[in-house]
Amino acid sequence: MPKVATLVLVSLAICVVLPETAKAMRPAVRVIPISYRAHDGLMRRAYVIVPADYVPGTPIPLVISPHGRGVGARVNVRRWGRLPALGDFAVVNPEGQGRALTLFSWGDPGEIRDLARMPDIVEEALPWLHVDRHRVYAFGGSMGGQETLLLAAHFPHLLAGAASFDAPTNMAARYRAFVGQPLGESLQHLARIEIGGTPATDPHGYAERSPLDAARRIAFCGVPLQIWWSARDRVVTDQRDESGLLYRMIKRLNRTAPVSEYVGTWAHTTEMKSHAYLPYALSLFGLMPPRAAPPPLTSAV
Repeated sequence: MPKVATLVLVSLAICVVLPETAKAMRPAVRVIPISYRAHDGLMRRAYVIVPADYVPGTPIPLVISPHGRGVGARVNVRRWGRLPALGDFAVVNPEGQGRALTLFSWGDPGEIRDLARMPDIVEEALPWLHVDRHRVYAFGGSMGGQETLLLAAHFPHLLAGAASFDAPTNMAARYRAFVGQPLGESLQHLARIEIGGTPATDPHGYAERSPLDAARRIAFCGVPLQIWWSARDRVVTDQRDESGLLYRMIKRLNRTAPVSEYVGTWAHTTEMKSHAYLPYALSLFGLMPPRAAPPPLTSAV
């Protein structure tokens, strides 16, 4: 074959391949930092994950995802991977702010009110993003799961569904359990700063941050709810009497409550990741295409 013809063919091949390669290399999602004023007047960050091909102005479901204890919003972003693009939804990961602490908000009522404002906060910061107010969800692991449950309890009109993963549900019990954990004394100290005392000196402060104390509200809130917990959790070590107990109380109070329980043997919150059970949990709310439950997993409804 003449050299000129060969060069033409090579050039044509490059023209065909390069656009496909460039398309494959494009990020599936955009992570956009925004700022918001928390309940106490302090400025805080949130990170909004949006599909890279989102068309401005198009209604899009929004997942509110509070972070776990001590890990921060940026770490929480990593849990989602490419899932927002695959399912065509947005996620807001707020930095959060408790009564006194940021990374250890532990269900502070002011923090829960801030979470309820997230759809407004996102739209005010990103006017081109249109939140579908009929499809707002909450997903959180550990402390984020605790705050997800409290959000469902106190702002049920906001949510089309919620999922908590390995959540603590009894803050007084958590305070006592910290003793047997690494940095236990420091965690107790932080809890006293954030909540305002010990369970003995401020029982109301611990109760209002405990989803177990809001079990009746949750049982009758009408929000479809997934409760995930592990029998081998090494952080919330008594999960049968935390998330497990909450599920049993909800069903005892209202046997028709739209709540499902998912029990396994995973390490703390590892199920809430893009390569683990998170896609399945999202699919149950129609945020991703239907898929089979990943084994090993037991579920009860």
